Amino acid sequence: MATTQQGQTEFVRAISRLDATALVVGSMIGSGIFIVSAEILREVHAPGLLLVVWAASGIVTLMGALTYGELAAMFPRAGGQYVYLREGISPLFGYLYGWTLFVVIQTGTIAAVAVAFARFTAVFWPGLSPDVFFGTTLHFPKPIGDIAVGLSPQRILAVLSVLLLTWINVRGVRTAAIIQTTLTAVKTGALALLILLGLTIGRNAEALAANFGGNFWATGGAAVGIGAVGAAMVGSLFSMDAWNNVGFAGSELKNPERDLPLAMGAGVLIVTVLYLLANVAYLSVLPGAALANAPQDRVGTAALQAMLGDSGLKLMAAAIMISTFGCNNGLILSGARVYYAMARDDLFFRSAGVLHPRHKTPAAALVVQAVWTSVLCLSGTYTQLLNFVIFAALVFYGLTALGLFTLRVKRPAAPRPVRTPAYPWLPAVYVLATAVIAADLLTQDATRTYSFLGLGLVVLGVPVYFGWRATVRRGRAPA
Repeated sequence: MATTQQGQTEFVRAISRLDATALVVGSMIGSGIFIVSAEILREVHAPGLLLVVWAASGIVTLMGALTYGELAAMFPRAGGQYVYLREGISPLFGYLYGWTLFVVIQTGTIAAVAVAFARFTAVFWPGLSPDVFFGTTLHFPKPIGDIAVGLSPQRILAVLSVLLLTWINVRGVRTAAIIQTTLTAVKTGALALLILLGLTIGRNAEALAANFGGNFWATGGAAVGIGAVGAAMVGSLFSMDAWNNVGFAGSELKNPERDLPLAMGAGVLIVTVLYLLANVAYLSVLPGAALANAPQDRVGTAALQAMLGDSGLKLMAAAIMISTFGCNNGLILSGARVYYAMARDDLFFRSAGVLHPRHKTPAAALVVQAVWTSVLCLSGTYTQLLNFVIFAALVFYGLTALGLFTLRVKRPAAPRPVRTPAYPWLPAVYVLATAVIAADLLTQDATRTYSFLGLGLVVLGVPVYFGWRATVRRGRAPA
């Protein structure tokens, strides 16, 4: 294998602490907070449980960020979680993470957010139809159902947005970081404004009575079990995902040992508070039935439209376009660094491990990521990609936290600039929480199929890993 992380000094250390925090916040706040509350409420049937789902997702995510802080400070290198798994458990598990990240976790998230960007752009240009004009329909058993694969105006725009952001990131990390920080400030401000309006002038007496009265914990007499609440967390966990992506770009932070843990913890806390307040604002503006049945699940636009009329609809759509565009900028920037790290370990295409001679960015890794993401965009799905992503991500979040325990045993004297608070209890609870949620997703009717397919993708990476290593040993590593 190539020397691990060889050539790290070639990266440009251009990401400040503020930029790193903006990368966390910007990668987390995408389209989910403006969409998934409708689906969650349809599953749990009660405003109170809607808030419980968001609060529980925030607590689990914050525990993960606090657990990862020690690992990020120990291994502040390009690749982030791939490196944590490789060093904490084994190269096989590191590869399985990188493999799944490329196949569905990162690229699937980018594709889903790009599709959402195009969906909200259609508010301004109705000609951006989701109708497929060239392609075919694939038939799958429920719950997946039929998927129209092919070209539509919305999907073409989604692909073009991915290609544009990829080009920007190839041009240099400084430019990408400036764009990320600027867009994060804009969209965080827009979300804060939505919250402020919803909690003040937008308060609706009918919504308050319906949502915070006797139906706060139940609606229509529907009984909801703990398992259903866990399954409903798919949407909220997806909306809070990507908080770990800043670690992928560890080699480009100015002071990664200190800034990575701080950015993860502060970023997750900021987003959790914003998300909870946003849902309180939704419930203050829209009765439960209107929230659950918002057109195309666009809860954010429905709320602002209820407050400001048609101008609110367009204002919110513009804010979400900025939000999704900025989110994908962060996801595209960070994801390519994992494939770069894998290529340096001879576990990905060799060209992905070479930096652009002038811009010092992993250009080939960015291009490969964009190509596969564009293919996923042609499925036009959002919910399906969301379900695929979360189960696989949860599995690796839990495994990475287990790696923290093994590293404490295997390398007790290793430098640890930052230590996980409340060790071993906090990481142990986090491992247990991710395991329980993942197991729940495997048992619930609404998520079982996607979860087993996600598990299958992870397992499929095992023969790919050993096959790739055998090819490398024979001197035939793919370029």
